[in-house]
Amino acid sequence: MQMAEAEQWTKDFYEKRGWTAYGPFIRIGFLMEEAGELARAVRAYEIGRDRPDEKDATQAERRQELIEEMGDVLGNLAILADKYGITLEDAMKAHQEKLIKRFETE
Repeated sequence: MQMAEAEQWTKDFYEKRGWTAYGPFIRIGFLMEEAGELARAVRAYEIGRDRPDEKDATQAERRQELIEEMGDVLGNLAILADKYGITLEDAMKAHQEKLIKRFETE
């Protein structure tokens, strides 16, 4: 799936459920929540979880959770970007240009 197609799918899916009605401050809260879940998934993937109240997962299950949490972060970021008329492609292009400019002298 191409980035623009993924963004449109996300926007359509979120709109059907009324999730795009939330303002940017609520959306950024959702994004931070998902970033925390991604951090937890990275930890589980890299060093595991040692909690008796949690089912032990295989590395394949941990990888799948990592992928899903990355998707949740991207989805929330796409919706936040859309609120400002920005595409993820625009954001990545600006990021790339900034880094090239900043570090081109090295």
